[in-house]
Amino acid sequence: MDPNFDGEALEPDGWMWVRGVDYVAGWRSPVDAATELKGAMDEAGIDTAEIMWTASTTTDGSGVLRLSLPVEAALALANAAREEALRWRRAGA
Repeated sequence: MDPNFDGEALEPDGWMWVRGVDYVAGWRSPVDAATELKGAMDEAGIDTAEIMWTASTTTDGSGVLRLSLPVEAALALANAAREEALRWRRAGA
């Protein structure tokens, strides 16, 4: 990317695009993952209203999902994951 890029306007020539890489499919993957994660968090009773979800791709077309979430949502997600892990351990014992 151009080191002089100030973030004010998208400069397509400032990005590295690789011919033949399906960036759309790579982008669609994190969009789908965000939908799944939001649904799971909603089902767990976690407030997702203030979470910012950003789907993008790397230069090789791999999808990336970036989250920015309030501390309360992060702690609730960690708690839900721990509870599920504990449930799985108990079921396997």
